Amino acid sequence: MPTSMQVGMSTVLHVVEVIGVFVFAGSGLVEARRKKMDLVGVFTVAFITAFGGGTVRDILLDRRPLFWIENYEYPTLVFIFCLLVSPFFRQLRQVVTEKVILYADAFGLGLFSIGGTSLAYDMHMPLFVCVMMGVITGIFGGVLRDVICNEIPMVFRRGQLYASCAFLGSWAYLLLALLGVAELSAVLSGIALTVVLRLLAVRFDLKLPG
Repeated sequence: MPTSMQVGMSTVLHVVEVIGVFVFAGSGLVEARRKKMDLVGVFTVAFITAFGGGTVRDILLDRRPLFWIENYEYPTLVFIFCLLVSPFFRQLRQVVTEKVILYADAFGLGLFSIGGTSLAYDMHMPLFVCVMMGVITGIFGGVLRDVICNEIPMVFRRGQLYASCAFLGSWAYLLLALLGVAELSAVLSGIALTVVLRLLAVRFDLKLPG
């Protein structure tokens, strides 16, 4: 029988996953509307962005059912989200600035990356595999979004650090977990580091060497 601590941690990770889904769905919706897609296109791109990384992770880990099938309310809520938001996109763009989208995307990267790393760690995967599962969870939805929208994926361009932030944040989470730090503290610390690194990369235009 799961302990109360395990149940509490499961709830925290579930909340992390839900927030990450909506953050990335929102970024997919914005990109689809910029490409002047109709509602079908908007939902498709939002869906792929929100669930692409987690789906690839679950397939690689041979984890069934896929996380969005196990939590079938996720795609339903994303569909409702697209229905409600799409008609008011022009008005929302006056409120939701590029800076807000940037912060939301950084937050989503941290949430999904550490959530994916934690899931693989709980499955007793090798440490490097855990980190790679975290990075895949964090970035692959965006890769698929950009491909669908006929763009070179942002993570493959020589722009500010992105995947590297997820990589370092995932290692930080694992280090804390291995040192016996409470799971909640390790998760929140990993998320915070990933988000801060991403924002610093944008603020100071930090890039990997060419």
